[in-house]
Amino acid sequence: MFGKIRYVSDNTAIVEINKEGNVIANLMNLHVVFESGNDKLLGEVKNVDEDTVKIELMGEFIGERFIPGTIKKPSLSSNLRVINADELDIVMGRLDLSSLYIGKSPTYKDREIFSGINDMFSNHMAIFGNSGSGKSCSVSRIIQNIFLNKNFLSYNANIFIFDAYGEYKTAFQGIKDINQNYQYKFLTTNPVEESDMLLQIPVFLLTNEDVALLLAADNHAQLTIIDRMLKLAKMFSKNDYNTEKLKNHLIAKAIQSVLFSNLNASGKKNDIFTIINSCSTNEFNLNAEIQGIGYTRRFSECFNIDSKGEFGESVLINEYLSKHLDEALEGTMEAPENSFYNLKDLEDALNFTLIGEGFLNNAIMQDSAIILKVRLNSLINSKNSRYFDIKEYINLETYISSLVVMNNKRSQIININLEDVDDILAKVIVKIMSRMLFDFSKQRKVRASIPFHLIIEEAHRYVVHDQDQFLIGYNIFERIAKEGRKYGVLINLISQRPSDISETVVAQMSNFLVHKMTHPKDIEYVEKMLPNISTDIIEKLNSLQPGTLVAFGSAFKIPLLIRMDLPNPMPYSSNCNVVERWQAATAS
Repeated sequence: MFGKIRYVSDNTAIVEINKEGNVIANLMNLHVVFESGNDKLLGEVKNVDEDTVKIELMGEFIGERFIPGTIKKPSLSSNLRVINADELDIVMGRLDLSSLYIGKSPTYKDREIFSGINDMFSNHMAIFGNSGSGKSCSVSRIIQNIFLNKNFLSYNANIFIFDAYGEYKTAFQGIKDINQNYQYKFLTTNPVEESDMLLQIPVFLLTNEDVALLLAADNHAQLTIIDRMLKLAKMFSKNDYNTEKLKNHLIAKAIQSVLFSNLNASGKKNDIFTIINSCSTNEFNLNAEIQGIGYTRRFSECFNIDSKGEFGESVLINEYLSKHLDEALEGTMEAPENSFYNLKDLEDALNFTLIGEGFLNNAIMQDSAIILKVRLNSLINSKNSRYFDIKEYINLETYISSLVVMNNKRSQIININLEDVDDILAKVIVKIMSRMLFDFSKQRKVRASIPFHLIIEEAHRYVVHDQDQFLIGYNIFERIAKEGRKYGVLINLISQRPSDISETVVAQMSNFLVHKMTHPKDIEYVEKMLPNISTDIIEKLNSLQPGTLVAFGSAFKIPLLIRMDLPNPMPYSSNCNVVERWQAATAS
């Protein structure tokens, strides 16, 4: 088959074809072994012409191990042969208790390819490819293979799928039929079936950074306002005597600030009534009765302007304000850790924040605050508010448990369907939930004791380099990409446009499953981000068949061409059947 070795360079060898021997019809992508003494070096056929083959050197066999890299080179006198079955087991994996079936090799007559479970799932992974190249099917098949693996019970898996189109439900809802210990949970922004559960996020567990994302904050002045708002929301959650005293103090202080301003009486009255309309209590509202000596006045009547352009009851007003001012109160009250509040309570706290002394006379802060107020009010009055409508306090651990548990039984696959919300809110939800899972994992006494796998469909929508770094100092996906592995939080990106994804995140991916890609920008991006990737792999990407991919990374000894089995059942990701719909009698 193979004749004399003509030439050896740093990573290639040129070998003659022995036409008198048994010629293999299809040499392309075949793996061969150079033997010389105790050395066994692996290569892959890259080019074939009439008389020679070009072989790329890939690494070295040492006993039962394969070491990638080309430190050693074959000598011109080395024997060359086709790789044998035992050696294929080493580079393509074999079935055992710690391995997972991935797919079949188109090169070796559908030989099954396996990966070590830890090698595959203890690292971040990216699945790239054009629309229609088979990404959703590959993801579905791999996850199905996890639970079809009879050698390995994955009862404690926590696979969170952030599903942009609700297409994975059909692929996983029958998981209990494989094993009654398995369960699938479908959290959605648009429940339709009885088993669907409405996705909800506790407002009271949101951090300052979460609220900044939710309200689309875009400057640091708004962060100051949000910090104050959340502090007041926690204080107000007590809803006791001291809380009412604090509210009255804040209102009295704000009114006093207006009274001491340079505005005329009419301007002062407008500002004071604005404060009362946004922040009121039993003691401070337009109809509250203020007791004078031998008479009473309604609060609104105290601000009637006399002929001198002054408030007729200025003495009564100042006495009333002094009675409710308590500068020491705010400093002595602590915001409770386990505070319950909802979006409306948050709006109430924001209103009290905006009457604060530091905000009333600062035009920049006022403008920033009004934007936040409008966005919060819009959220409260939209259908999206139901995603944040939790009725009682739960801590982070209980909330994470509630995501996983259904009918008093843990779920291994938690499918979060976001198809009913716009991209902006969907991105915020994915970020917030990822942050919560990351924080939960960091709090475990035993590091990485509860692994979470975050499968992010349409990752180019969410995992981008946006202004998070500027505004809050970090991007949660970049943080998880860099730190998540040691805490057991692993990202799995699925995207048709890798060039739109944060470079920091892509650079932390250890495994890649790449389907057909034709866009030059995306191919160039993958090549740039992965300097160790060979030119041959790059060249393969634009000619792959649907359902076939190139796999490389820590889970694979060498880059492998893999034909994926179709998932059973399939995800709901196929194209529209135009012929069928055009001929249908009625539209549904």
